[in-house]
Amino acid sequence: MFSSSSRPRHSKNEFLNSLPVEDFASIEPFLETVYLEQGAELINFGSKVTHVYFPQSGLISLVVRLDTGKMVEVAMVGRSGVFGASARSIWPSRVTTAVVQLTGYATTLSVSRLRMLAAKNAAFRTALIKYKQSLFIEIQQTVACLASHTSDARIATWLLRARDISGDSSLPLTREFLSEMLGLHRNAVSAVAQSLQNAGLIKYSRGRVDVVDSEGLKHAACECYAKVQAVSRGLAVAETLEANFAPAL
Repeated sequence: MFSSSSRPRHSKNEFLNSLPVEDFASIEPFLETVYLEQGAELINFGSKVTHVYFPQSGLISLVVRLDTGKMVEVAMVGRSGVFGASARSIWPSRVTTAVVQLTGYATTLSVSRLRMLAAKNAAFRTALIKYKQSLFIEIQQTVACLASHTSDARIATWLLRARDISGDSSLPLTREFLSEMLGLHRNAVSAVAQSLQNAGLIKYSRGRVDVVDSEGLKHAACECYAKVQAVSRGLAVAETLEANFAPAL
């Protein structure tokens, strides 16, 4: 995100680690580390965003909660990203709930402090806008995936995304939690998990999924995995980014 010859090496969050030293130094005294417990809700729909989360490990799911009580995941935030970067701009927390999917740690910063840095630093502000745009594209792709792809392909894609974002091939997940995030019946998740295990792509035990053959799992996944990966790696950034997403921080 930034080109700097000298970067802070002690941050496990890639976004923070990409900051030039002088920018990181300006916010470092105000950073706090918090524990992310699986199942905890960081913010509810309609709640005021007061802090920004930079995950160091684990995984945060942005979910839409329906009147029936069901939740469906629309995006993931892990150690390469940030959640809650702007309470005033177009941001998923306006319409979603943030739930800790995988246990880990995150660095937090107040929204007011983040705005101060963004107001002073155009490069940092642009990086935030680009990240939010990539997350918005992921949400759009997820909606298309929910409507168009089979449960087999969706589960394979989800497992790959969770592995990539968390940086861990061993995922502490229950069938209940996975079925809730993907909007699938538990029996469907169990059947797909068994099929993927029989094919030697994953190893599934109660409460844990291990990705054994990531290349094979990619063949089982839908097109959404490659498309979201391209966006997250900066290979597909909208040309009209700055024009369409004003930096209202």
